[in-house]
Amino acid sequence: MSLTYSSPIFGPVHSRRLGVSLGINLLPPDGKMCSFDCIYCECGFNHDFRPKQPMPTREEVRTALEAQLQKMQTEGPTPDVLTFAGNGEPTLHPHFPEIIDDTLALRDHYAPKAKVSVLTNATQTLRPAVFEALRRVDNNICKLDTIQPDYIRLVDQPNAAYDVEAIIHRLIAFGSDCIIQTMFMQGEYQGHSVDNTTPEYVLPWLSALQLIQPREVMIYTLDRETPVGTSTLQKATHEQLDSIAAQVRQLGLTCSVAY
Repeated sequence: MSLTYSSPIFGPVHSRRLGVSLGINLLPPDGKMCSFDCIYCECGFNHDFRPKQPMPTREEVRTALEAQLQKMQTEGPTPDVLTFAGNGEPTLHPHFPEIIDDTLALRDHYAPKAKVSVLTNATQTLRPAVFEALRRVDNNICKLDTIQPDYIRLVDQPNAAYDVEAIIHRLIAFGSDCIIQTMFMQGEYQGHSVDNTTPEYVLPWLSALQLIQPREVMIYTLDRETPVGTSTLQKATHEQLDSIAAQVRQLGLTCSVAY
C-alpha cells in the first residue's frame, strides 16, 4: 500500500486536527523520502516506494502555492492552515528554510488568517537553519512517540543515527513554541509488543513533556491502513486515549485527542 501525495501542492483536505488544510509536499510525487520508516506510516515503507522523480524546486513550490492561494481567494474555501506534510519528512528538502520564508510571505498576502503548520519527526532540528525555520511557523508539530530507544528502533525505525535525548533537548530549546504529536497504538510487530499506552511508556513520556513544556500535545491513534496490516497493529481505545490526555492535562498542558 502507499498513499502518496501530489507535489508540491495537494488538497485542500479537511484535517481532523487542523481544519481546511492546503497541503505542501516538498518531496517527490511518486514515492517516499523520510528519515524514519514508521511501521504505521500511511505512505508505506521507504524501500517499497523509492521515488524516481526529484524534489520540487523552491521556485516550483512558490509558483504552485501562489497559484492555488489565488484560486482559493477567488473560489474558496478559505484555508485554515497551510500544512507541510506529504510523502515523508518535509525538512529533508535542502531549501526548506527558504521555502518557509516564501510561504509566510504568500500567506500574509493571500490568506493572512491562515496558519502555517509543519508536521515533522524532528530529526532535522539538530540542523540550525531547520530549527530556526521551524521557530518561524505558527504550528511547529513535532513527533515524539516515546522516549525508549528500543521502541523507537522497532516502531519509528530511524534510518540514521538517532539520539532521543538530543532531540528532546532541541524540543526544549523551542521554549514552548512547539506542539508535540504522539501516536498511541496496540498490537505486535516482529514478535514484540508495540503497545505504548501502558505506564511503562506513558510515564517517561510525561516526564519528557514536563521538560519540553510544549504549547500543546496532540495524541492520536491509527486512522488509515498501515504497511504491516490491521491484523498486526490496532487502534488505542477511546478510554486509553482519554486516560493519557487526562494525565497530560494534570501537568498543566493543553491536550487534544483524535480517536
